[in-house]
Amino acid sequence: MPRKRVIGKVISDKMQKTIVVISETLRMHPLYKKYIKHRTKYYVHDEKNEAKVGDEVLIEETRPLSKLKRWRLVKIIKRKEQ
Repeated sequence: MPRKRVIGKVISDKMQKTIVVISETLRMHPLYKKYIKHRTKYYVHDEKNEAKVGDEVLIEETRPLSKLKRWRLVKIIKRKEQ
């Protein structure tokens, strides 16, 4: 089975070799049938410290690397414009 891949936005790069990525999806409320934004926060391993806040990145599921890190950076899709 292939590993899960998610596209998200970097919201923090203050840790060494770790970034925090947030991913937003739209989910329908089961009773009211209204779409609601659902956000998920991922702690991602960034070996070379290349991703910065605001970048759009592709991450992939991996084995547990620490207490919270279960994802690794695959590539940076789009850099933040200055």
